[in-house]
Amino acid sequence: MITYLDHLDRELLLAVNGLHTSYLDQSMWLTSSRLSWVLILIAFLLALRNKGWRQAAVAIAAVALTVLLADQVASGLIKHAVERLRPTHEPELAGMVHLVKGYTGGRFGFVSSHAANSFGVAMVVGLTMRSRRALWALMAWAAVQCYSRMYMGVHYPGDIVGGMVVGLLAGWLVYKLWHYAQRRWMHTDGRVFAEADGTLIAQEVMVTIIVIAIMALCMPSVL
Repeated sequence: MITYLDHLDRELLLAVNGLHTSYLDQSMWLTSSRLSWVLILIAFLLALRNKGWRQAAVAIAAVALTVLLADQVASGLIKHAVERLRPTHEPELAGMVHLVKGYTGGRFGFVSSHAANSFGVAMVVGLTMRSRRALWALMAWAAVQCYSRMYMGVHYPGDIVGGMVVGLLAGWLVYKLWHYAQRRWMHTDGRVFAEADGTLIAQEVMVTIIVIAIMALCMPSVL
């Protein structure tokens, strides 16, 4: 069974990685960058502007704690315990994986910290905002980021799934802590954000995708 799953993982990775064009190389590179979260982060901060400094501080701390927890479990714990080589470092796949701008990533890839961080943030922000629109928009954006990592050949689908599980659990756990803090110390039911705040986040996800698409089309040699 393990051998079959490993074979399937490689076949799926090569299928995604093999569908490369110069335009997709650029757009996936931009999507994979952590800077691709800038507009969404700005929208989140704007949603906090009228919530008071204590609520803003707790919300920002919740996101930071989620990223810290997801990243440490993924990169600091699981990767070094499992030591599964990335496709770009796998001798059996030498010459078969298309590299984007020569990027190979670190030596080990299971689980994906990109997937863990992205899905963790999507979960905790979506739940704290109590907005299905924001939650699903952020989940979709996290999925696009994960696809970019497979497209670039630095993660198997299995790495992505493992990272996604870590991220979702981290986001859910931090949300529970956030909700407890709201009730215990701020004496609220956790309803901090308005529906318009969730709409703003969802819109910024779409704006981010459009900006990346335009940048990849107009500036193919920027990065």
